[in-house]
Amino acid sequence: MDTWFVYLIRAAGGEIYAGISTDVERRLAEHRAGTGAKYLRGRDPLELVYRRKIGDRRLALVVERRLKRLPKAEKEAIVRDAPSRPRLLRILAVRRPNPE
Repeated sequence: MDTWFVYLIRAAGGEIYAGISTDVERRLAEHRAGTGAKYLRGRDPLELVYRRKIGDRRLALVVERRLKRLPKAEKEAIVRDAPSRPRLLRILAVRRPNPE
């Protein structure tokens, strides 16, 4: 079973993009090469500003969806505070975390 991570990338215009991956460095390289998410294409430079080990894919998808729905100010707070996994799950009101 793969371990999934959630990550946040800041684009040139200040936008913050949320994603998930089992290999964040590989995924960041894909985004920078223009082969990742269409949203980030042409928005260089891209900076990885937050990553956190989440667990299984199902939980990672829930966390990603909730991060994407946050207002920019709340995403900025996550970047600034770099919450731990348990704290991030509390912030996002995710109630079914996998044990780790």
